[in-house]
Amino acid sequence: MTISLVELETIVRAAGQIALTYFKDLKNTAIHKKNPRDFVTAADLAVEAYLQATLTETYPQYGFWGEESGQSADQSARWVVDPIDGTHSFSRGQYFWSISVALEIDGELMAGAVYAPALDDYYTAATGRGAFKNGVAITVSNESSLADAMVATGFACLRSYLTDNNLERFGRIAQRTTGQRRFGSAAMDLCLVADGQVDAFWEQELNLYDVAAGALIVQEAGGTVTDFQGNPGVFPKQILATNGKVLAEILTLM
Repeated sequence: MTISLVELETIVRAAGQIALTYFKDLKNTAIHKKNPRDFVTAADLAVEAYLQATLTETYPQYGFWGEESGQSADQSARWVVDPIDGTHSFSRGQYFWSISVALEIDGELMAGAVYAPALDDYYTAATGRGAFKNGVAITVSNESSLADAMVATGFACLRSYLTDNNLERFGRIAQRTTGQRRFGSAAMDLCLVADGQVDAFWEQELNLYDVAAGALIVQEAGGTVTDFQGNPGVFPKQILATNGKVLAEILTLM
């Protein structure tokens, strides 16, 4: 890997400052709907434009795939970017939204960063080098009983009007766990698994840019990332991240 994690942090934190400028002035921030349940703001566009320009200038050997601008240049080695994951939360003045940046080379995630500017929490990982929050190493939780676990999920499937949605699955799992959370940013949900704040997270119908960085951070923190059948890998349409210790139990409910 030919990137500097220090340099990446500088770039992503600068993107966070751009987002915060809009966040502190939401009444004057343009908000549009891409479809009836999917939002884009001026902040999404500004942050992505900055990241695309800066990452491309700093690392011209890599292509770029952003949620708002699509794919450009070489896609075999690329940055995978969600400029604001949790745009609806952002637009309502809530704190749980994040910037997600991952480096993928030949289908393998090599580095990832998730930054929550309103909380000033910066998560990062690189393959084989562990996971960190604000420079301090993190690991998944030690909870081994699903009955005592706290889990997180999301409902992108409802935003897409899918009949195969998460409601029945959430009902099954909620009845078997002690705590359930809905934060509104898949990238952050994954980081909370990595940090041991929740023991598992799952969601349907996401895109790679939603989960790429967070999935690597979970794996480097000692957790598992699978589909709903337990197959290892990053499957945005069916992603399940756990501390590893509750994986077998939660799979029976998926």
